[in-house]
Amino acid sequence: MKISTAAIHQNALANETSPYLLQHASNPVNWHAWNETSLQLARDQGKPILLSIGYSACHWCHVMAHESFENEATAAVMNKLFINIKVDREERPDLDKIYQFAHQVLTQRSGGWPLTMFLTHDDHMPFFGGTYFPPIPRHGMPAFVEILQRVSQFYQERSEDIRQQNSALQKMFADMQPVPDHDNSLNDEPMRQARATLEAQFDRQFGGFGDAPKFPHPRTLDFLLRHWHASSGDEQPDLHALFMSALTLTRMAEGGLYDQLGGGFFRYSVDRYWMIPHFEKMLYDNAELLRIYAQAATATGDPLFKRVAHETATWLLREMQSPTHAFWSAMDADSEGQEGKYYVWDKELVETALPANEYSVFSKRFGLDQSANFVEHGMHHWHLHGYRSIHDVATELKIDITDAEHELDHARQRLLSMRELRVAPGLDNKILTSWNGLTIAALAIAARNLNNSSLTDAACNALDQIKHHAWRDGQLFAVQANDQSRFPAYLDDYAFLLDATLELLQTRWRDSDLQFAIELANKLLKDFADEERGGFYFTANHHEQLIHRPKSVADDATPAGNAIAARCLLQLGYLLGNTHYLQAAENTLRSAWPTLQRFPSAHTSMLIALSEYLSPTSMIIIRGHATEIQHWQVALNALYQPRRLIFAIPTEAALPPSLAVKTSAENTIAYVCQGETCGEPIRSLEALIAITRGV
Repeated sequence: MKISTAAIHQNALANETSPYLLQHASNPVNWHAWNETSLQLARDQGKPILLSIGYSACHWCHVMAHESFENEATAAVMNKLFINIKVDREERPDLDKIYQFAHQVLTQRSGGWPLTMFLTHDDHMPFFGGTYFPPIPRHGMPAFVEILQRVSQFYQERSEDIRQQNSALQKMFADMQPVPDHDNSLNDEPMRQARATLEAQFDRQFGGFGDAPKFPHPRTLDFLLRHWHASSGDEQPDLHALFMSALTLTRMAEGGLYDQLGGGFFRYSVDRYWMIPHFEKMLYDNAELLRIYAQAATATGDPLFKRVAHETATWLLREMQSPTHAFWSAMDADSEGQEGKYYVWDKELVETALPANEYSVFSKRFGLDQSANFVEHGMHHWHLHGYRSIHDVATELKIDITDAEHELDHARQRLLSMRELRVAPGLDNKILTSWNGLTIAALAIAARNLNNSSLTDAACNALDQIKHHAWRDGQLFAVQANDQSRFPAYLDDYAFLLDATLELLQTRWRDSDLQFAIELANKLLKDFADEERGGFYFTANHHEQLIHRPKSVADDATPAGNAIAARCLLQLGYLLGNTHYLQAAENTLRSAWPTLQRFPSAHTSMLIALSEYLSPTSMIIIRGHATEIQHWQVALNALYQPRRLIFAIPTEAALPPSLAVKTSAENTIAYVCQGETCGEPIRSLEALIAITRGV
């Protein structure tokens, strides 16, 4: 295999800002970014497009790059037969959504990354595709070069067949848009069905749902935790819903999915035990998991959940926060060309590095006294996974559990310091508005549940940075990289940032944040709403015209933008008394209703929004001097009440009329509202706690 060098090749990606695209700028492949220039080039030359979609932290993207895109002979075939376009799926999630769906239709298999699709030269319709292709025949797949030659020949000889197939695919795109149900009332039946489906899929031994590979699914755990809490006053509370959520959170936190030294979670587990992960660390995963662990800590009082929430927040601030206070996107799975090399250990090295008393606890807790669990390139290593509880370890060693915990903490810190001397995985340092929205919301929620004001500061600083750099002249941008703000924002950018702003208003009131929330909501309605069918498109009405305009209501790696938008519009609508927001939220739920009835467990974010539509959350508005209202807010936050919003608003705040009428005189007062109805002012914290304890 002849490998190119950066000194010889420089393609059009050298002018891009995406770290992923820049990784391919020195390939011998004549890569282009997705833009009008490259699309016109395909039209002019009549060559089909080879579209390759991936992201910087993707292990198999790196493998295919090393095997094929850096190979001179393979690149020559690609350059001769195709116009080659490389896309960062995190910059262009619109393209990724469209062509992942097309891959699923064409191959009848789920997609993934790298995504390799072949498109017509003129209208960009996909006619063949796959994910990773090997350089030589392997596992029933032909070599990549053979695929390239066959596809090119098929394109030249079977154009009419391709057009017919594309017509059928275009019809399937059109059929994806469900017809909203305006005739029947929305009800809680999908929530009951989802609860039953999740129980049937639940792994009672190791937690999670289904078999390997296992993904965290934080919003599913949130749904179950909420379902348990809603039933807590019943004669038979749903304790199994609590068990499913708590066991999964425990097993993930104790397993190799969690970085036992540095904090933070990897992408997913390749086995059912949460032992061996794919080692990339994504900002969105850690934001969502911080959110649910902080809430579970308050709901259950489990110190493990509190510790993991604290450590995950610490990791985010230490490793992922940019100098401007916003958050970077991802850490690579690979270092020094090997997946997981940064994180795994040799037993002999650990035994040498730790004092005997620390090693005896550490080795039993994390399995160094057992066979190696990570085998790569013929080498045997240990990836830290909690095999035995610290209580069992202390019992076996006949030491006090407090001493065992002390030894374990010291060992973890020693090894973390050693690990930091290694060659670290690559960092994707672009700033994504949507993922920062998830992170700001998570920090605000964690700040309330952990009573940690430094997390509030971090959330405020990050939001201010996003407002300053990504919000210009009433227009939001999706990506910041190399001091540039690029790509008009998508639905998720607006929805997640709106959610972040509302969560931060419940943590530390700032008048400017309320105004920003209103501006985001209005722009969401203006540019993304499907006026005919309800809900929101993924792209704005002024976006580049693509072969399809996606409108998804199901959760994937991140929660569904439509679900978050619906929930936020309900909250903001009741806070401000704005019926336009409330109607838009209802229209979104009705648009999703047919799909929600068929596959409820795939839509847990939308189910949470549905529950808040059917039974509006209670809203507590506290008015008074800043110090006193904060005291009231902290006292209320000590209880897990997921269906309750608390806004502590200082006396001097400048408010819209609907809120300004809720005033205080000399003393702190609170108003408890349910939907559009508010009760009489409450003038003592004790009375407020008594009234709201069951809300």
